[in-house]
Amino acid sequence: MSIEIAHSALEGLATLLTPATGTLAAALAIVLFTAAVRLLISPLTWLQIRTARKAAGPGTLAAARGGPDPGAPGGIGAGPFVALLPALAQAPFFILMFHLVRPGPGEPTGLLAGQLFGVPLTAHLAAGLPVFAVLLLVAGLLAWWTSRRTRRSMPPGSPIARIAGWVPYLGVAAVAWLPLAVGLYLVTSTAWSALEQLVLRR
Repeated sequence: MSIEIAHSALEGLATLLTPATGTLAAALAIVLFTAAVRLLISPLTWLQIRTARKAAGPGTLAAARGGPDPGAPGGIGAGPFVALLPALAQAPFFILMFHLVRPGPGEPTGLLAGQLFGVPLTAHLAAGLPVFAVLLLVAGLLAWWTSRRTRRSMPPGSPIARIAGWVPYLGVAAVAWLPLAVGLYLVTSTAWSALEQLVLRR
């Protein structure tokens, strides 16, 4: 998907939403765009979870803890590419979103002129603290939940568990550092991941 096609899709979606949502249209278009991207790569997440279950096998640590056993044949150490597939698939869309909201010369127009409760989508933390505070709170809660779930799926006290437990908090730092539109994409995507894990791991 090229930047031009994605930009046209987002602009069209924002235009459709404008009569009902006003200045929130661009922000809602980003949320819906993110949901569409995540829905598109959901089969990869399902493959990742299915592979982890097969690797764990009956009677392993996974049966007791709800996660893969790194000591079992084909455990955490096997097939790492499968585990990374959802993240790798999202990377182009994340880069695409960053390019879409990068301000150019002159006054922002179209999608770039969108706002979320009065804060421009191109704004950074200092320019929209109240909105960013809520976004960071949600990102922090999602990171805590993801970290807790990740640690519980691994042997307690292992170096991998400690490292993996901190990885979700990188998303919180990214929300604080990047433009509001990209932060909105990240939080929506993380929330989708949390819901996806709850549904697919049942």
